[in-house]
Amino acid sequence: MTSRHASAQLRRTVLSSFIGNTIEFYDFLLYGLASALVFGDLFFPSLSPFAGTLASFATFGIGFIARPLGGFVFGHLGDTIGRKTTLVTTLCGMGAATFAVGLLPTYDTIGIWAPVLLVVLRFIQGFMVGGEWGGAMLMVVENAPAHRRGFFSAWPNTGGFSGQLLATGMFALMGMLPDGQFQSWGWRVPFLCSAVLVGVGLWMRGRLGESEVFEQVKQEEGKAKAPLLDVLRHDWRSVLLIMSLRFSESVPFFLLTVFAVSYGPEHLGIPKATLTTAIMIASVLAFPAHGFFGALSDKVGRRPVYVYGGLAAAALAFPAFLLLKSGSAVLIVLAYCLVINLAHNACNAVQPALFTELFGSKVRYSGASVGAQLGAIVAGGLTPFIATALTGGGDNWVPVAAYASAVALVSAAAAYFFTPETSRRDLVDTSSAMTAGSESAPAPDTGTAKAPETDTVAP
Repeated sequence: MTSRHASAQLRRTVLSSFIGNTIEFYDFLLYGLASALVFGDLFFPSLSPFAGTLASFATFGIGFIARPLGGFVFGHLGDTIGRKTTLVTTLCGMGAATFAVGLLPTYDTIGIWAPVLLVVLRFIQGFMVGGEWGGAMLMVVENAPAHRRGFFSAWPNTGGFSGQLLATGMFALMGMLPDGQFQSWGWRVPFLCSAVLVGVGLWMRGRLGESEVFEQVKQEEGKAKAPLLDVLRHDWRSVLLIMSLRFSESVPFFLLTVFAVSYGPEHLGIPKATLTTAIMIASVLAFPAHGFFGALSDKVGRRPVYVYGGLAAAALAFPAFLLLKSGSAVLIVLAYCLVINLAHNACNAVQPALFTELFGSKVRYSGASVGAQLGAIVAGGLTPFIATALTGGGDNWVPVAAYASAVALVSAAAAYFFTPETSRRDLVDTSSAMTAGSESAPAPDTGTAKAPETDTVAP
């Protein structure tokens, strides 16, 4: 493959993974906002406001419980039949489930079937996302030059923030409607609009080629027969490691983008518009932050950047809540930028490269997907529920901050004591990074796209 062709392929892969991840997380995060704003009243009206919020956040968590199952199924498919076909399937499934949420009758119309169907559709959403993340990141990592995998793979992982921008923007736009219209039909519009985005994503994914690393390994060693079993048998330590690492990334993010959207207006008197503005500003700043931390991990290694992110998240938990409690719009925005852009983004930018580099080439899709999605249950999906429960329905935020700080320290310790340095890993290697001596000589670019040193591809 010529340098020009390889560079073009890399650009398409980065852009396609970015757009696909944006659409997936737009769909997924819409549900989080709707859980905080409307689902309690529309689908659980017989409960008290506090119990309704808990029930709504519990259905939010169902999507995270489904994510590892999606990682199991689509990880197997991605390691056996290929990355591209699997990613098209996950995108279609997510789009269909999200569109159906926008058409779902409420409790007043069909009674108990309304929350039942809501849970089923949320489960489908989570199942599809479980197969999306690992594949999208893997396509970029396996096509990027070895010395810049951290930088290039960090960009598609901003899909959570571009998806957040779209989801928050759509709800802010619909929120301009009178309350009656917003409750009756306005909240449905963002879900229905996902059909347009899915069409764009499918067009982009149709232009992609298969990963060169996957094709090379398939030709040399054949297809993997039971990649998930191999992961559970030989790479279970890497799976547990990834689960531990996810706390410093997921807990701060979902505290500020889901829990605080409900808790802030009710108990701290913060206008919802102030919170959505803070989320959008932090989401915009996440793009340069990811580029910086991803490039830094190529220079100094994945592990030092991740340790920093975990320690920063732990140190900022209490100050962030004090800034929220101040009621000042400027200080609230500052809280979001400190926690998300200086702490969360450091971990989030490194995850695509680090998590995929931990596994051998024949089980990489399964390993990265299963580890990341199992971690998503405890570190992400349960966070709004746990935080709401810790407050006891009041304004006691101290236990929530203590919880966020403690779990971030768990991630920092896991990164420092147990995580091998993987930035020099040869991706064609079929062995685990835990036993492969990943800190040895720099990995060759064999099996990855060659891009010029000055290339600064970004979506």
